Amino acid sequence: MIESGYAQARTITARAGRTYYLASALLPAHHRRGVFALYAFARTADDLVDGDLEPTAATAALDALADGLAAALDGRARDPLLAALADTVAAFHIDPTTFDAFLHSMRMDLPGAPEFRNRYATMTALAEYTYGSAAVIGLQMLPILGVERDRDDYAEVAAGAALLGEAFQLTNFLRDVAEDLDRDRIYLPAAELAAFGVDEDSLRAARRRGVPDGPLCRALAHLIAINRDQYRRTAPAIAALPPRTRPAIAAAARSYGDILTEIECSGYDVLSRRAVVPTGRRLRHAGRALLGS
Repeated sequence: MIESGYAQARTITARAGRTYYLASALLPAHHRRGVFALYAFARTADDLVDGDLEPTAATAALDALADGLAAALDGRARDPLLAALADTVAAFHIDPTTFDAFLHSMRMDLPGAPEFRNRYATMTALAEYTYGSAAVIGLQMLPILGVERDRDDYAEVAAGAALLGEAFQLTNFLRDVAEDLDRDRIYLPAAELAAFGVDEDSLRAARRRGVPDGPLCRALAHLIAINRDQYRRTAPAIAALPPRTRPAIAAAARSYGDILTEIECSGYDVLSRRAVVPTGRRLRHAGRALLGS
């Protein structure tokens, strides 16, 4: 069952997480399987929340996934993918409570759930969501990357890993403005938008036109600057990773950061197109990361 789960996880990652899949090729095989298991679980949960299920059905499905995970972590796996995830958690001593934080953020996307929220006033308010949806994934990755908790600089590396997860998440929010708005979600904080004269009405009007206006472009440029600063501040933590795993994370960070460049080159058009980094450029990032190591 476990091997079947790892094969399923690899397929899901290759299909839905192209940047992560390419970057994971730079990892040792055993570590790579762990990345696939983590990504596939997160993608499965995200797809339940973002899919076509009615809120009640989506909540039930997410609860069933959480129950299945708890059973798998207790040695009673009923699903191959969760069996592989439990194997990864055990092999790398991943803190199982990080999955509670992740599932909390998933429930924040579910209408009708007590945790539901689809608007965020400030970056601080958004941090509650991004901690579970992204920062904890960075923390889960640390043992897979070979970072031991008894390192003198563990706290600094862990903070950088959490920040990198949040940087990836903010990049997603910037890239997916239109898709999220169509789901009645606005992740970009209202205060950051309002500073440039953008409110929900003007954002929806721009979506209908399919063209960002001047205020929205300036707001996006501001948030891109914040996002780039996040990536900049993760550099010491990436540099502190073990040499055998560092290239994968360096390549992923460069490739994700390039999404911001694609948004800028499109004239900040996040309303009628989805910014994509070409495969060739992602491969070059991987090559440079290997040489840099």
